[in-house]
Formats: sequence, C-alpha cells, structure tokens
Amino acid sequence: MTKEQKNEVIEALKEKFSQYNNFYVTNTESLSVEQVTKLRRACFNKNVEMRVAKNTLIKKALESLNNESYTGVYDSLNNVTALLFSENPKEPALIISSFRTESKGEKPELKAAFINGDIYTGDNNLVTLTKIKTKNELIGEVIGLLQSPAKRVLAALLHHHEKQANGGTAEAEAPAAE
Repeated sequence: MTKEQKNEVIEALKEKFSQYNNFYVTNTESLSVEQVTKLRRACFNKNVEMRVAKNTLIKKALESLNNESYTGVYDSLNNVTALLFSENPKEPALIISSFRTESKGEKPELKAAFINGDIYTGDNNLVTLTKIKTKNELIGEVIGLLQSPAKRVLAALLHHHEKQANGGTAEAEAPAAE
C-alpha cells in the first residue's frame, strides 16, 4: 500500500469517526470469507456500516481527531479489526449476538465499543450493550410516564361525570385508593 493510499484510508476513517457517535471494534480473524460476507449483509440490512482496516491506520485516524477521547480504544487495535459504525448504539451488538447464535461460534469478538463518548472494552460487555436503550426508546418511556398521571385524572373526571349524569353524588362515595 502506497503512502497516498494509506492517507486516503485515514481520511475516509476520520470521516466515519466524525460522522458517527457510535462504533464497535471487533475481531473477525477466524471468520471464513462466507461468514464475513454474511456479517456484512446483516450489517447492511440493519443500516450498520462495516469497514475493515489496518490497526495502525485506524489509530492514526483516531489520533488525528482527538487523542484523549479514544485512548481506551487503542489497546483493542490488534489482530484483524472490523469497525461497525451505526447511529443506533445497540444495533451492532445485536448483530454480533445474533451472528454468533446462528453460527454457533464466538466470533466476531467485541474488542471495544465507543458509545456517545463512553468506551466499553472487552467481549464481556456485549450483553450489556444489547440492552442499551436508544434515544427513541427513552423518549417513548418518558412520554409513557408523563401520560400515566394524565390518564388517571381523565378517568377520574369521566367517572365523576358519569356518576353525576346518572343522578348519583360523587361526594358520597369514598375516594378510590391508588
């Protein structure tokens, strides 16, 4: 690989690292060509971008962006490295987990994950990363929590209105326990 080609790879990687807040560093060393193709297809279907590059070029790209933010990732740059870039922080973890289940193997191995500024190192974090809530999931939970008291108030008002419409007095009844 010429120096010019290396610089092109570094620039392309810098662009990807700048574009995505989430990326995974995986070891795909013992996967066959067929398995790598299957992994790439799974990534493509889930809008996860997979890139394979030399560790030294990955490190140079990260160092040129912000040396301190990615420090924890450098130790994971060994063996064959595939990078998984995604807008959704847990999608690559789900892909890796399901790929392992289908192939009954231990690869690809999670070496590190960079999720919104936090670094998770080691394959033991894979299960944790599959449980991360996405932004939309968190928003949905907050909306659900905010709607719950409003629904109870509306139900109480409707119950009160129905009692009065039927000639009953709401004051004579005991308040409902929560």
